[in-house]
Amino acid sequence: MGKLNDIDKKAASKGSGLETLWQFVKFIVVSLLAMIVQFALLNLLRVIFQNTTDFYQQDFAWFVFKYPVSDGGLGYFLSFNIANVAAQIVAFFVNREKTFNANNNIPVTLTVYIAFTVALLCFSAWLSPTLNGFLLKKGVDEGWAENIATMACAAIQFFLYFPVDKILMRNKDKDKEKRSAE
Repeated sequence: MGKLNDIDKKAASKGSGLETLWQFVKFIVVSLLAMIVQFALLNLLRVIFQNTTDFYQQDFAWFVFKYPVSDGGLGYFLSFNIANVAAQIVAFFVNREKTFNANNNIPVTLTVYIAFTVALLCFSAWLSPTLNGFLLKKGVDEGWAENIATMACAAIQFFLYFPVDKILMRNKDKDKEKRSAE
């Protein structure tokens, strides 16, 4: 941890642009970790649900979410969303502590983060079966289609989360130093 803190301090001493670039590099690494969690869990749940339940044989439709059996049904809805939520939990806590060194009010930060995440998860839960169904109709293997659709949603989330996390996850001590320097 000491070396990471040393690099953080060196980047901060070079200016806010370099500090943000260094945070983005760390954000990429954390996102890759979260993606590993997401894809491992997606594929594990896929195997579990296909072999122990008939979830993949049940249509699922609620609100704007439509997962017909041809697109994976309830099994894909559960696999995709459970894996996505797990990845966001990992990303929140690791980014908060390691990427942004945040020490601001966690209940407020977490509340706003959860609201943003729910909106983004709803968007992804709508987009994913749409992409998955499109790929399946093009003849792509079911496992590949699910993973490609998940990858597309993960990429969109990646590019939206960095600026939101940068705003939400603040270090009160650094903010005080900046205000007193002005």
